[in-house]
Amino acid sequence: MPAYICKTCGSQYPESSMPPDPCPICQDERQYVGWNGQEWTTLDELRAGHRNEIRACEADLFGIGTTPQVAIGQRALLIRSSTGNILWDCTPLVDTATVEAVQKLDGIHGIAVSHPHFYSTMVEWAHAFDAPIYVHAADRPHVMRPNPAITYWDGESKPLGEGMTLINAGGHFAGGTVLHWAAGAGGRGVLLSADIVNVVRDRRYVSFMYSYPNLIPLPARTIRQIAATLEPFRFQRIYGGWWDSITPEGGEEAVRLSAERYIRAIEGT
Repeated sequence: MPAYICKTCGSQYPESSMPPDPCPICQDERQYVGWNGQEWTTLDELRAGHRNEIRACEADLFGIGTTPQVAIGQRALLIRSSTGNILWDCTPLVDTATVEAVQKLDGIHGIAVSHPHFYSTMVEWAHAFDAPIYVHAADRPHVMRPNPAITYWDGESKPLGEGMTLINAGGHFAGGTVLHWAAGAGGRGVLLSADIVNVVRDRRYVSFMYSYPNLIPLPARTIRQIAATLEPFRFQRIYGGWWDSITPEGGEEAVRLSAERYIRAIEGT
């Protein structure tokens, strides 16, 4: 039986003879059901008409994105490390060509996912590489395909080895997670943020939202909490959830200034 994948959000569900009805992730007010109604696909269908592209982003960091775009079109990131490679976030497509290419980069030791919109086919990735998945416990209710490969962590942070730290920033989701990579950007530090901290079109800034497609903002107290949570960490570069969403320099300052700007806007000061 297939494990159906939602065409709108990319979430994969347990194997079943019929597609689930509906997709709870899309029914949540942070997401939406497509204008054509609930639609489903499978990995076999994706493998027939899509492929993954792997690009070098910087030393020891590679992006993995699916063409043509599937669901919300995010790309994953693979950090190479002497203590074991970490896959940050997932794309819906995982196939033989991708597995072989990633194995040439020394495989995947662990998978860390920022929030439910990027869970995607994380269980398929875990099985392909015999790797654990790290998900913040606050978002456990949003896991649509439970599996023993998933490790739920709690608290404010979790080290992953060789200067990599998962940070519970919250905001978009209660368990919203970013990954701090101290060795990135030539030792100046990198933040992998998905859209928990979202790089915007003016890449000198970032933003924070409860819902991006439905334009629901976050309250000032939450923005202050996100900024305070990230303040102890040093990072020059920010990688958001898509190919071009990168703040190349001044990442810490971008977060600080953006939080201040956001608060001014919603408080009318």
